[in-house]
Amino acid sequence: MNASALLKPLAAAALAVTLSAPASAADKHWVGTWSASPQATWGTDFVLPTGTPPRLRDQTLRQVARVSVGGGRVRIALSNAYGAQPVTIGAARIALSTGGSRIDPASDRLLSFGGQPGVTLPPGTPMLSDPVDLDVAALGEVAVSLYLPRDTAVQTFHWEGRQDAYLAAGDRTADAELARADTLQTRPFLSGVYVESARPTRSVVILGDSITDGAASTPNRYQRWPDLLAQRLAKRDIAVLNAGISGGQVLNDGMGVSALARFERDVLSLKPDTVFVLLGINDIGWPGSSFEPTREAISAPRLIAGYRQLIARAHSHGVRIVGATLTPFEGALPDAPIHDYYNADKDKVRQAVNAWIRDSGEFDAVVDFDAITRDPNHPQRFLPAYDSGDRLHPGDAGYRAMAAAVDEAALFGPR
Repeated sequence: MNASALLKPLAAAALAVTLSAPASAADKHWVGTWSASPQATWGTDFVLPTGTPPRLRDQTLRQVARVSVGGGRVRIALSNAYGAQPVTIGAARIALSTGGSRIDPASDRLLSFGGQPGVTLPPGTPMLSDPVDLDVAALGEVAVSLYLPRDTAVQTFHWEGRQDAYLAAGDRTADAELARADTLQTRPFLSGVYVESARPTRSVVILGDSITDGAASTPNRYQRWPDLLAQRLAKRDIAVLNAGISGGQVLNDGMGVSALARFERDVLSLKPDTVFVLLGINDIGWPGSSFEPTREAISAPRLIAGYRQLIARAHSHGVRIVGATLTPFEGALPDAPIHDYYNADKDKVRQAVNAWIRDSGEFDAVVDFDAITRDPNHPQRFLPAYDSGDRLHPGDAGYRAMAAAVDEAALFGPR
């Protein structure tokens, strides 16, 4: 079974988490400060491995997340969006990370759910923890530790973590360090971190694919372009939330459900001021490749129709929407087990889509990532200094250039 067929029956199970300010603290508000969009795990017949154990039992999972804006209280969101069975969390804790699997013990807080120290997530559901007092600075790292006491199928995760997570036997959620732990670079179950802030904040959700998810960036260094943008904007009290999914598409399910299917859950439920869209290269590149060898090629008008749906749905919620042009991809993935991702006809579609993004005026603003990253002497390809080496994803320098090109006027309009 391919990933698309696997995900379609499960898409309807994804539910949104919404937050509201406590009535007793009207001067404060909850804001999303970090996110990882849930995906369904896939089978061994898919071209890429999950990198995640299929089952966990009597194990502690510790995940590190760098927030964008800070606050004095914190809570987390968990997701069993694609699970066919309940997921039981025996204990959950949050603390300030001090690097690797280490935490500051003085900051360690037990998380509860409806006043209880554990929680069971029914199939298809998210779950929000109770708030705890914890001063988290802007761009601070928190460590979330989950103990899974029962035999648990891992069916909901985020694949492209770009950050080490730690897996150890037994309930070690309170340990200051998980010595001798195994490491993963995926994110099972953890989907969000929220802070309560008394400061006026604005937020941007970036809806994207592997380029937004940070593929080929240096792990554990926060070199994804949304991370670099968050680093620049945090001092302005602007939250940046990454809703990228590697393999993501506008129209079709792939390594996650389509943008059209997950727009409410991953974007609108977070109540952002702005959504930034960098999506479409997989809609173009996947058909006819090793990912989807039998799918019919996409046309520019079909992809544009998908963008128009995102624009209409954002505007119906009063959300500004910024579009980005699609980056070059000639010769993509030459050394990967994925073949036929690029051809000249596919690039003609990309060029037509980019012309529409630039010239139609339908997005509220446009950032021309194609112009920034392409080689002026060979515009179908990345500038060599920005190429990770796979001719599809930027390297760290390319991600830095992309983040630097996004300014507040594009995100929020002129003052």
